[in-house]
Amino acid sequence: MQWPDWLRWSESDKDKKKPVAWSDSLNATDWSHYSSPRTILPTAILTFSTLALIRIYRRHLRRVPEAQYITPSYFHKRSLYGYVSRVGDGDNFRLFHTPGGRLTGWGWLPSRKVQDWNLKEFKDKTVHVRIAGVDAPETAHFGNKEQPFGKEALEWLRTLLHKRYVRAYIYRLDQYQRVVASVSYWKWGFWKTDVGLEMIKNGMATVYEAKFGSEFGNKEAKYRSAMEKAQKKQIGMWKHTKPSLIGKLMGQKDERIESPREYKTRISLLDKAETGQKK
Repeated sequence: MQWPDWLRWSESDKDKKKPVAWSDSLNATDWSHYSSPRTILPTAILTFSTLALIRIYRRHLRRVPEAQYITPSYFHKRSLYGYVSRVGDGDNFRLFHTPGGRLTGWGWLPSRKVQDWNLKEFKDKTVHVRIAGVDAPETAHFGNKEQPFGKEALEWLRTLLHKRYVRAYIYRLDQYQRVVASVSYWKWGFWKTDVGLEMIKNGMATVYEAKFGSEFGNKEAKYRSAMEKAQKKQIGMWKHTKPSLIGKLMGQKDERIESPREYKTRISLLDKAETGQKK
């Protein structure tokens, strides 16, 4: 015998059959929509792409205006590509960072033609770079006399680098807030040239001799070998280190060149002596 309907109903059945107001249906959240693969996959792709673009921008496209913005995460790991706006000494210069190079419009887009800018437009926008592993003769500054061959070394580096795009491989920041870096450029468009090595080969600098803070980037042996060859050939600053044949017959001895490190040490001692006398 079949049971009457009123006996087969349960409380749960009553709840299921309870009428729902139309306003409650409008406000109800359909959570199944958010768990659908059609929603999850595009959301994941968009999130990943956004994070990837942010990382690419921060690592490769964000411009570094000054050395103070360079963190230790750059040291021995990253480099800066940029335009040399000014060469102020025989072994350092000012670099305007141009991330991405020509691919991002530097040099050809109207707003990025840095080669047409004047010095005022570069103010507070450049990184001071100290070329690693080398030491050039000093020019006159801070009231000190110019070291022999200092002017020639400055003019040589200015001719080589001014208004050229170079890449600086960062090692550290020095006490003057300069970026100590190996610097290179592309000669004839395909030949990678190390600036420090070229300076030494042409007798425009010595190997860096300070006891602390020296950086070579695994190039010290190559630099020292190049300096020995330049000395033997009497190139650049080594040109007058040996007397001519007539000079030798007249008893002249080899002229000893004061290295940039020796010059700085001597000037420092003189300054200390003068300070002591004033006291």
